Amino acid sequence: MTETETLFAPASGFGRAAVAVIRLSGPGARTVLTDLCGALPAPRRLSLRTLRNPDDGTELDRALVVWLPGPNTYSGDDMAELHLHGGPAVRMGVLAVLARMPGCRAAGPGAFTRRAVLNGRMDLAEAEAVADLIDAETEGQRRQALRQLDGALSRQVAAWRAEAIDCLAAAEAALDFADEGDVDEAGLDATLLGRATTLRDQIAAILRDGHRGERLRDGFTVVLAGAPNAGKSTLLNALSRRDVAIVSDTPGTTRDAIEVRLDLAGLPVLLVDTAGLRETAEPVEAEGIRRTRARIETADLVLALVPPGGTEPDLADTTDQVLTVHTKTDLLAGFQNPRSDGVLWVSAQTGDGLDTLLDAIQAQAEAGLGQGDALITRARHRAAFEACTAHLDRLIAGSDGQPELVAEDLRLAVRALGEVAGHVGVEDVLDRLFAGFCIGK
Repeated sequence: MTETETLFAPASGFGRAAVAVIRLSGPGARTVLTDLCGALPAPRRLSLRTLRNPDDGTELDRALVVWLPGPNTYSGDDMAELHLHGGPAVRMGVLAVLARMPGCRAAGPGAFTRRAVLNGRMDLAEAEAVADLIDAETEGQRRQALRQLDGALSRQVAAWRAEAIDCLAAAEAALDFADEGDVDEAGLDATLLGRATTLRDQIAAILRDGHRGERLRDGFTVVLAGAPNAGKSTLLNALSRRDVAIVSDTPGTTRDAIEVRLDLAGLPVLLVDTAGLRETAEPVEAEGIRRTRARIETADLVLALVPPGGTEPDLADTTDQVLTVHTKTDLLAGFQNPRSDGVLWVSAQTGDGLDTLLDAIQAQAEAGLGQGDALITRARHRAAFEACTAHLDRLIAGSDGQPELVAEDLRLAVRALGEVAGHVGVEDVLDRLFAGFCIGK
């Protein structure tokens, strides 16, 4: 892809629909639109036009078109949109014509947003927020993505980076004027050390967030664990309100993890049904149990299921986020669900206690994920901040009064902060990021 190419791609979903939107971006957008419509429409207004094949004048569609001259567009380039009738034949016919027009090229994933980053319309953190907003499945994920798109992370990083650059300028000045008699090197060092310490403490405080932002993007993982026939699969089906797991009285039916996504009050929750925990010589079941242990170790919450007459599964040294749930209460004659003693009792067959269990899971998810107010939402952000604090730690603890080392540590700290918004060394990051985008965005 080059900046001289004009990109085109569907910006709406495939399949039969009322309207299909095709987006164009690049220096040739004006010419392409004129060739299709016969005349350039008024800018930034939807206009009804007959689209024709420039090669032979064949009518392609009667569509609404809009001309968006740059640089005040999504990508920063000249742009146009074609709002076609949504049949597959219409869409494919127009796309085929565009593919034959000089200077036009079908866009790859994230190509329009990549142009926006390269043209300064948004920074890298905001571009990531666009991807998160498209992928958002719950209200919490939507709020977090919109907050990042509004520049919450970018503004904070810009402030930290400006402070680090000011400190670097002071350190460089100390190097440049080290021979001047009126330079108070001791005072300058003390001031610089104090500012660097404050900056380090501010970033370190953000890092101590329990990975809330990353977990909100990925979902709060809840693993159902217990002995065979403890009611895990039945409970999973009841909570998800559909038959996603096979239920059988035969022990060891579940061999692999079965995942179901829930939306609890706007928070994404991933329920995982797992193989029953027991000693076994059967190799396939043993592998399933090994995988169960691995999922338990990485879970945000484990529901330890205990059937009537059963014992709580041994999860010692595996996780400390455990909620004990007594299952199959419908099998207990004369049972009255105790709702006030802090013990969870449920029946997946009758539904008794399920609302209380969901409330408990929701409370744990709210505590672990927050409400979309986290500043760090990706592992890349966290790695950059950790690198920055490491350089500042080294400056604070080990410069030994050598101004050259102080300046170098500050320079590396500035560089680490710059990587978050895309100010330095981001070509490889761009490739990885936009590979996961939708085509047409």
